[in-house]
Amino acid sequence: MQKHDIVIIGAGPAGMAAAVAAYDSGVKDVVLLDREQDMGGILRQCIHNGFGLHKLGTELTGPEYAAHYKQMVSDRGIKVYYEATVTGLTPDKIVTAQSREGILKFEAKAVILAMGCRERSRGALNISGTRPAGVYSAGTAQKLMNMEGYRVGKKAVILGSGDIGLIMARRMSLEGAKVEAVCEIMSYSGGLMRNIVQCLEDYDIPLYLSTTVAEIHGKDRLEGVTIAKVDENMRVIDSTRRYIECDTLLLSVGLIPENELTKSAGIKMSPLTNGALVDENRETSVEGIFACGNVLQVHDLVDYVSDEAEIAGIGAANYVKGLKTAKKAVGTVAGNGVRYVLPQVVHTDSGEDIALFMRVVKPYGKVKFTVSSGNNVLATATRLKAAPGEMEKIVVKKDKLIEANGDITVALEEI
Repeated sequence: MQKHDIVIIGAGPAGMAAAVAAYDSGVKDVVLLDREQDMGGILRQCIHNGFGLHKLGTELTGPEYAAHYKQMVSDRGIKVYYEATVTGLTPDKIVTAQSREGILKFEAKAVILAMGCRERSRGALNISGTRPAGVYSAGTAQKLMNMEGYRVGKKAVILGSGDIGLIMARRMSLEGAKVEAVCEIMSYSGGLMRNIVQCLEDYDIPLYLSTTVAEIHGKDRLEGVTIAKVDENMRVIDSTRRYIECDTLLLSVGLIPENELTKSAGIKMSPLTNGALVDENRETSVEGIFACGNVLQVHDLVDYVSDEAEIAGIGAANYVKGLKTAKKAVGTVAGNGVRYVLPQVVHTDSGEDIALFMRVVKPYGKVKFTVSSGNNVLATATRLKAAPGEMEKIVVKKDKLIEANGDITVALEEI
């Protein structure tokens, strides 16, 4: 049994940023555990640019962004266990991992969860048809192309317009494949607007909204798919069925936070984010266990993942040092037009400005967000547009926070 101040599960962008922040906050005994052979997580296969604009003030590729934080971890001498798969986490912060060295056990004063996401698979979609080769999740195809050097297909259809699906539409085109269509079952795209423009419009790739893949065809290799429009209840409209010949189907149908360990520790979960319920320090319902990054909520920008991880890292360091003093807790509530608000618990006597993160339920034009508690308005923010694919952030100043006399509600109105 090894004893450490802080054990971080996952060495992707969230884990690395949390480790650096905890170390810089004065807690030097920090270890990272990761099941891969190198740090960086999903960033290692994201060879496109667009990373670091907010956080580092420059535009980097995924591997470059990961290398920046990897260097920061290395400079601080933070211990990293590679190829160590964490298989157990208890409420008293005992971490069990399997590695080449055998079974590892850690007793931690604080644990930070940074396990990221996995992709939703074909099995969760109930698409009828055969099971031929050529059906991939978008992230798997991305890894095969960018890290292993394989060409996954010559003629493709993509189901789902999340950011990974949009980026893979461009990537397939750049590798000489023909992307026949991107289908999205919702009436709006789930990706960032910049990705819709740069990945689809710039390459003349059609995006079909309110459309899904109704059937898969082919025996050994995918031969084609049948796409169809859906009604307001997401049921296929048979009269709109259309066959598209293709040898590859990429699925970009959502990300699922990797929270099996979180649940095994008895941590309370949110059905809206599929992550843990946390306070403004990203501390979960189990004292001393923190969560950050995509395991907590699915982010659209890695820069925001790093910001959130730093909050968790500083929170864990303060917990280890016994500096946690705030006691007056209130909940946050999603009001009109808002799907969820994170953190779900806020300490109004923390003496710090607190950033609230949220997503809207559908696309809007110009809107005004209002953060209120009872009759007191704590903050407002105006946006020219709001969409479910883009996370919103509103900062509540500490002098307004103390005016909260109950749960804090975030709502929007169209203007």
